[in-house]
Amino acid sequence: MKHRWKDFDFTLIITPLILTAFGVVMIYSASMVVAVIKYDVPSNHFMLKQLQWFLIGLIPFTIMSFFNYKHLQKLMKSMVLGIILLLVAVLVFGEDVNNSQSWLSIGPFQFQPSEFAKLGIILYLASVYSKKQDYISDFSKGVLPPLIMTGIILGLILLQPDIGTASIVFLIACSVIFSSGIRFKHLSILIATGVGFLALAATQMVTKERIARFTGAYLPFETPKTDGYHLIQSYVAIGTGGITGEGLGQGVQKLGYLQEPHTDFIMAVIAEELGFIGVIIVIGLLATIVLRGIYIARLCDDSFGSLVAIGISSWIGIQTFINLGAISGILPITGVPLPFISSGGSSLLTLMIAMGILNNIAKKVRAKEILVSKDVEKPFDDPRVFNKEAARQRRSLHH
Repeated sequence: MKHRWKDFDFTLIITPLILTAFGVVMIYSASMVVAVIKYDVPSNHFMLKQLQWFLIGLIPFTIMSFFNYKHLQKLMKSMVLGIILLLVAVLVFGEDVNNSQSWLSIGPFQFQPSEFAKLGIILYLASVYSKKQDYISDFSKGVLPPLIMTGIILGLILLQPDIGTASIVFLIACSVIFSSGIRFKHLSILIATGVGFLALAATQMVTKERIARFTGAYLPFETPKTDGYHLIQSYVAIGTGGITGEGLGQGVQKLGYLQEPHTDFIMAVIAEELGFIGVIIVIGLLATIVLRGIYIARLCDDSFGSLVAIGISSWIGIQTFINLGAISGILPITGVPLPFISSGGSSLLTLMIAMGILNNIAKKVRAKEILVSKDVEKPFDDPRVFNKEAARQRRSLHH
């Protein structure tokens, strides 16, 4: 057991747990007034729900950290079928929240199947393309078949409609496909086709509310009391916080000015209460996970594990960028949560599962690093300990 614990990458264990615990605290600060006034629930309602999902998420996080990620390939068909059935079910039985029918209810629990689709598409594409490495340059045989299933999943998410999540799934898919070794020419065609498809779908779902999101993002001061109101309040929160912030719990913009301060705009609350320092710390911790995941992907000698690590890292990075882009006016507001921080059980649970998988991949890489490092310490001039495989591993680590 001692040897097992030494193999773990504690950066990928401690960092997401710190972020999630911090998120629980900030959710309470951001939602305690809104919970009472807007939702007519106790002030600690959203904090307790997030804490509940955090504790639930620790179970699959722990299990997946020990479960050999390679066995996930055997479950791939069942997993993809389950995700598609859930996405179909949400179109039939789902609940409409904020003009998007994306929620399913099972007893007291509500969840978003589209959140599970993010992880599902990573595992599916990683599994398929890892098996097609010998003919990945053949578009019709090596690249195209998995895209049909990807298109089905994207289409079902767009029908909800949830353009924000569909965009994230599309970008995640692009990152995994690009990393699989596909030719740049084929990747360019896929990106152009995908962007065109998303744009066409968006034009077919044009509503006054969606147009308002664009005008509110790029012309907020022309409509300060309507379309641009929420972004302007975000600017006020960010500007008020300054370097050190107003103090935890002392923010004003969460008192009915910011829309959904505990979800979409939680970083604006962090900026107001903890200032630039708080924002940098959060972004730094998220960046640590992303960069560490890419590092693990680079060292992993298994193509499936490498692609999964790339997909999970890309997912966290892409979602963070879209959320921060929305509160800063770079992108329209799409309701994308900030990973590990924003209130949302489905998002947190899938991220915890993903981090468990990433930890298991890191564990395999770490174990190999320790084994090779011990061999490196042995003298080269001793024929009893020298072997060609160890020398090859040493060279690969140094380069």
